[in-house]
Formats: sequence, C-alpha cells, structure tokens
Amino acid sequence: MIEISLNNAKRSFGFKNVLDGFDFEVNTGDRIGLIGPNGCGKTTIFKIIAGEEKLDFGTLSIRKGATLGLLSQIPPRVSDDLRVRDMLLKNFSKLFDIEKRMREYENSFATLSSKELDKALKGYGRLQDEFQNLGGYEINEKISKVCGGFKITDDMLERSFNSLSGGEKTIVNLASLIIRSPDILLLDEPTNHLDIDTLEWFEKFLGNYKGTIIISSHDRYFLDKVVNKIVFVDKGKADVYNGNYSYYLKESERRTLAEFENYKNQQKQIEAMRAAIKRLRQWGTEGDNPVFFRRAANIERRIERMEMIDKPEVKKKLPLDFEIDDRSGNEVLKVDDLDLMAGDKELLNKASMILKYGEKVCLMGKNGSGKSTFIKAILRNENDRIKIGSRVSIGYIPQEIHFDDDNKTVLDISRKVFNGDETHLRAALSKFLFYGENVFKRVGTLSGGEKVRLKLFELIQKNANFLILDEPTNHIDIDTREILEDALGNYKGTLLFVSHDRYFINKIAERVIYIEDKHLISYLGNYDYYKEHKK
Repeated sequence: MIEISLNNAKRSFGFKNVLDGFDFEVNTGDRIGLIGPNGCGKTTIFKIIAGEEKLDFGTLSIRKGATLGLLSQIPPRVSDDLRVRDMLLKNFSKLFDIEKRMREYENSFATLSSKELDKALKGYGRLQDEFQNLGGYEINEKISKVCGGFKITDDMLERSFNSLSGGEKTIVNLASLIIRSPDILLLDEPTNHLDIDTLEWFEKFLGNYKGTIIISSHDRYFLDKVVNKIVFVDKGKADVYNGNYSYYLKESERRTLAEFENYKNQQKQIEAMRAAIKRLRQWGTEGDNPVFFRRAANIERRIERMEMIDKPEVKKKLPLDFEIDDRSGNEVLKVDDLDLMAGDKELLNKASMILKYGEKVCLMGKNGSGKSTFIKAILRNENDRIKIGSRVSIGYIPQEIHFDDDNKTVLDISRKVFNGDETHLRAALSKFLFYGENVFKRVGTLSGGEKVRLKLFELIQKNANFLILDEPTNHIDIDTREILEDALGNYKGTLLFVSHDRYFINKIAERVIYIEDKHLISYLGNYDYYKEHKK
C-alpha cells in the first residue's frame, strides 16, 4: 500500500531550485534513508510531507487516515513552564480525558439505581473500548520503556523543557514522538547527540517498529542497521537504491561505471558517424555526386535525433592533506592516576593512559562520562598528572565551534592563518567551497557544516603533529566525512578523537579508549573490535 507519493514536485527558494521534478513513493513498512549533500532538500521534503511547507508545483498524496510524526533538527521553542513530563504526555490529552470520565463512572456506581447502573455500565464499557483502542492500558509501560531507552531520568522529567541542552531537547522530542507511535515516522538527523549505548537501543527499537520510517541521516552505520531503501537526493531529483547504505555504495559505483561506459560508447559512435560524414562530403565534392551529400545529411539527422548521454560527474573533493612540520617524541601523551572533576561530579578516578606517536585513538563513553572535559584538561596542560611529550604541536577542533568575533568574515579569519597573498588565499578557500561572495559571509551566520569546513581550513595551515578532534563529523555531509576519513587515514602524526560515528571510528581508529567506571579502558582495535571484546 502506498503511504506517501510525491509526483513531479518542485520547490524553489529564491533562484535556487531545491526540488525540480522530484518523484518519491513510500510503501507501507518501508524504512527509507534519505541521503545527499547538505542543502540538497532533505529537510524541505520532510516539511512538505508534514504540511509545514507547500509545493510550488506537483502533487503530494498521503494515505487517508495515516498519522505522521516529524522530528525536526531544530527543537521548537515552548513556554517556560512546560516540563519534560508535559512534553512526553502532550499528545495524550484525549486518553487522559477518557480515563477521567471512567473514574467518574466508577465513583458513581455505588449510588445508582439498577436502571441507572445498567446505563452507566454501558457508557463505561464504551469508554473502556475506546481507551483500549487508543492504547491507554499500554501507555505507562510504553513511557517507561522509552524513557529508559533514552535515559530520561525522573529528575529530568520534572525539569523545564527550555532549560535542557540542545541534545537533551532532541532526545525528549524523539521520545515524545516514539511514545505517540504514528503510522509514519519522519526523522531528521535523529542520531545527533545520542551516545552509542542509546544509539544501539534506538536501532533495536526501530527494528521492531510496526510503522513506516523515513530517516534523513549522515550516520552510515545507523543507516546500514535500520533502513532497507536508500533515496539519494541531488539536483532536485531522487535516485532509489533498494538496500541499505552498504548496498547503495556498491550499486552507485556500478551505476557510475555503467554510465561512463555508455557515455564512452556513445561518444565513440558519434565520433565514427562524424568521420563518416566528413568522408562522404569529401567524396561528394571530389566526384560531384549529390548522393554522398544526402547520405551525410541522413547521418547528421541521426545524430540530432540521438538522446545524448551526459558525462557522469566526478565528485569534487576537498584537498584535505594534514601535513606536519616536525614529528614529536615517541611518547605524545601520558596520563597517570588522574582524578578529574566537573563541579561536584567525579568523572575520572586514578585514570591512566599512554599515547604513542602515530597512533589513531578514539575516545568513547556515554554522554556525561567526561570525554570533552578530559580533552579540555589535556589542552590546558595544567594538571601534573597529564604530561605532553617533547616537540608536540597540537591542532584542535572542538565539538561546538566558535570564532573570536562573529562579525568577522570568512576572509578575515582565514588571513590570520594563511601564509600567502590574497589571490592564493581566495584560491585555497574556494577548494573548501568558500568562493565568490561566500568569503564575505560573517562567521556568525555560517551553518554548522560551513563552520567545520572553515575550522578544517585553519587546522590544515597549522601543520600540527598531534590532532585532537571532538566530534569532527558533526554537521558535515557524507561526502565530506569520506574526504576527512581519507585525509586522517594518510595523516602521519598522532590522532585523538571523540566520536559517536561508528562508521568513522571503524575507518580511522586503531585503538579505542572507553571511559567506564571512571577509568580509561583500552581496546586494541576499531569500534567493531571494541563491540566484540568489551567487558
């Protein structure tokens, strides 16, 4: 059964055609992953389906009676007195009203006459049926299960929603959506801010979800686990792949190679036909014979009638090449019996680790375990239990990227770190997709992905031999993640990074250090190795 259908959909913003003849069909039980470069229109598609935006042209059809639930990337603003508990229960006012009326019936039974009681029991029975059909008897169990999975504590339930962090708001909104159990889930980057334990619980939950799911995500590992169809969105259109992300990779490569082969064959055919035209015209001129000219004209018409195959585009890659000016000593970082606090909370107790030159290590742990705090302690280098090795130069990208002055332009920020004239600087910035008027953008107005690209540009100029990256794949699309993976894979220095991106960890990490029970536990492998061997 068709749940959603978009036909010849068009949507523009100014001069940019985000959707341009977009065709999209969703069937009951589909688990679809929407992928594509930043700005390709994935969020717009969700908003159109949810009724938050209108099409300029085309048609949208949604199965009659189907319920929709949308998780947006940016949590909505609500009144300050709204608690987390209220957010989770806001969709169940009808259930609570029915329950209240049932309690009123129950309290009246003892005082009613036989005739009145019979009538009341019939009304009570109707309410019971409605309550059951709406899932009233399972709601408390469902709320408890979802809150447990997303680690929403009793204390958190009583907090104001607006007092939560961005990540906590996303988790609460996601929990609220899951509790409601709509027929169709629209999830826009649902794995942002989820730690790995929560991710794994969420994957299992979605695996058992009875409805239809559409997910926009850059989390390739998550897509492999959850979806059975990939829709690649680019240039306003959709390419469909009937499998998970790994299938998409293989199939897209096969399609590209086939397209190249078809293009080359057509070009050879056209070249041969044009050579024949040239010969026929020459023969016609030499022999003064119009037959040859007519044959040449026929071949020309055949070429004109041909459906031309466009040359397949090769992805433009950022020139990420992390070079180092000088290697460090063999022991880059030593942590010995470190106690680490965050306010009154103890994060690490007698924790120890050694990081050797050239190692690529991922620091993992649950949200709140102290990963970012530990990283900042290393950067401050003020604790005598943390020793930075000789000749170590550090390059750092924080989880939340800020610049000294939001009013400065991309060009202003770049001048401070670039060794060269402005012509070469503009050329270098263009390779990071800052070209034309984009270099005059104020950094305070940049998107998350643009901030990461600018920070990567800064980092490359530093030529540091020890890179510390805190969630470096946040906000960047899959293409940019792959470029970053290639660059870090070829990096000759030492790498310590925090990430929840399991695909990225598998590609880069040679060792995982997991914060557990306030200690640093080492696993000599990538994420899959850690998963297999964790205690």
